[in-house]
Parts: sequence; structure tokens; C-alpha cells
Amino acid sequence: MILKCVVTDDEPIARKGLLGYIDKIDFLEVVAECENALQLNRILNTHSVDLIFLDIEMPYISGIELLSSLVNPPKVIITSAYEQYAIKGYDLDVVDYLLKPIPFERFLKATNKVYDIIVNQHKNIERFDYFYVKTNQKYEKIDYKDILYIESVENYVTIQTIALKIVTHATLKSLLERLPATMFIQTHKSFIVNIEKILTVQGNTLGVAKYKIPISRTFKEDVLRVVLQNRLQVD
Repeated sequence: MILKCVVTDDEPIARKGLLGYIDKIDFLEVVAECENALQLNRILNTHSVDLIFLDIEMPYISGIELLSSLVNPPKVIITSAYEQYAIKGYDLDVVDYLLKPIPFERFLKATNKVYDIIVNQHKNIERFDYFYVKTNQKYEKIDYKDILYIESVENYVTIQTIALKIVTHATLKSLLERLPATMFIQTHKSFIVNIEKILTVQGNTLGVAKYKIPISRTFKEDVLRVVLQNRLQVD
């Protein structure tokens, strides 16, 4: 399993050091680096992120202030030169708190801890092949295998299955965390697709049953890698 991570620190040297550490760990992939918490907030609204490396004292808004405002944030490892924020950090359920300068062995221990937590969460999710969502004053059972795609519309998501369309109050991010990573992929800031239901890939569009699903530039590389890994090789 590859964990997608974001490095957030206002000091270029600190970011460079963390990126060098991450490059040595095979289960980490950097999707963005940010100079401040406002940039991080924009990234979290457009990317699927498993782990944030978060500095605290930054311009505009602190790492702690941003973290306090997030609903269902990714896993967080705080990287700070100030130990006085540790208790507040753990109150916000961060996985670890690393004091600068950070030894690589300590960094590796923290990232291994995150990896174990996320792998175990996915194991628990994948014990079931269905979930329930609330719609029209009732709970509807949805089998993973029946989902074609999921679309985000403001504060709601539309779940298009083979047989029907279900609208529920949720975020795309919360559903992406709930769905098995081996079955579903995000193709756009507003769309998740069942990988097995993809029939065609043409330009920036996926054919899923009779529907056309957009692929954004942000997610295109990941989508093509997943779709084309099972292509027929022709000499």
C-alpha cells in the first residue's frame, strides 16, 4: 500500500529535509509540498491524502489552528521545533509529534506507525462487501460491486449503482476513505469510479456503462496507471 502524503512547512530547508527522508521510504508518495496551512487546506480539498507532515508556527494560520478546523482529517505527524504544543497536538489525535531536528530513525518509526494504522483500518473495512447510507428517511444497503461511480454535488453525493441512483448527505472524501482502495479510484475532485466498471478510456474521459466520467489533470497519472496495468501487451 502506498500512502499519499503532503509536507507542510514554511521553511524551505525543513521541507527539503523531510522530502529527502520520504524519498527513502518505499510506501510514501509525496502529492504536494506547502509553504503554509492555507496552501495545505486547498490541497486537502482537491486531493486524496493519507498523511500530513505538519509544522505548527506558520504565517496566516498555524498548523494547530488548521487541524482544529478539519472534519475527518488525514493522519497527521507534527514536525515542530516547539515542544509546548505536544499536548494540544495529541488532543487533536495526531499520530506522532516529532521535534526538530528530526533523526531519520525517529521519522521512520513515526511513518511505520501510520502505515500500520492505515493498513489495519483497510483490513477492517474490507471484511464487508457492502455499506449503508441514509437516504429518504431510511438506510439503504449498497454493495460495492454494484457501484458504477460516485459524484459530489455541494454537501451531498450521488451514488450511481447498476440499478438506481442514491443521494445522501456526505463528502466525497469521507466515502473515499470508506471504500476499498483496491476497487475504487478518484478521477476528478468530484468523482470516484469503480475500477472494474471502466469500459473505455478516451482522452480525459472514462466510459462507465452509459456514463462519461471526467478525468482531471490532477488524477490522470494515477488513473492511467491503474487502468493500463492490466492492458494486453502487443509487440
